[in-house]
Amino acid sequence: MIILYTFINEEKHKSVLDRYLPVFSDDTKRDILRYRRWQDAQLSLLGKILLREGLRTHYDISDAEIRVSPNNKPYLKGNPVHFNISHSKDLVACVIAEFPVGIDVEFFDTSINYLDFEFQMTTEEFEKINGAEDRISSFFTYWTAKEAVIKAHGDGMMIPLDSFEVSNKEGVVNGEKFFIKDIFIDKNYCSCIASKDININNVVPLITYVEIS
Repeated sequence: MIILYTFINEEKHKSVLDRYLPVFSDDTKRDILRYRRWQDAQLSLLGKILLREGLRTHYDISDAEIRVSPNNKPYLKGNPVHFNISHSKDLVACVIAEFPVGIDVEFFDTSINYLDFEFQMTTEEFEKINGAEDRISSFFTYWTAKEAVIKAHGDGMMIPLDSFEVSNKEGVVNGEKFFIKDIFIDKNYCSCIASKDININNVVPLITYVEIS
């Protein structure tokens, strides 16, 4: 398993678009250029660049064809390698693994009012957050874990966050158990990966920063 990450940069935006957009399909180009904010366009593009770089460098895959499942989860056609992309604020990260996996990264915003998200948590989760010494840190730990599980599951927004509980680094969604692993990418972000494959508990991902020039 590898996790590649990078940060957006406004000064490099035009050069990044000019250099990398031509390597992608016309549909991908249109999707990226449709964004009104440069931040959103660059985050989308960088996620695809990280995936392309990771597949080429670490898995010797240079001609991957990305398809989208009926529940809108991207996958590699005819290839057993799995991936997932997440971004928040200035950070974008891409995980690539030999088994289905989800990743979530969240900017550690200390000004957030965690009470506004009580309805997204189960009663037990919220009680643990509210009783924690560092409530904001506890909130983001639960939030990224639940988001990573949802992304690993693949049904996305069809699964309400409060419909399942995270406990002891596990979560069960519609009868399927998911294993959860905290990871460190950057001190300003909370990060987590999840998978139905229990091997995620033992794997030590190679986490690499990629400089996009």
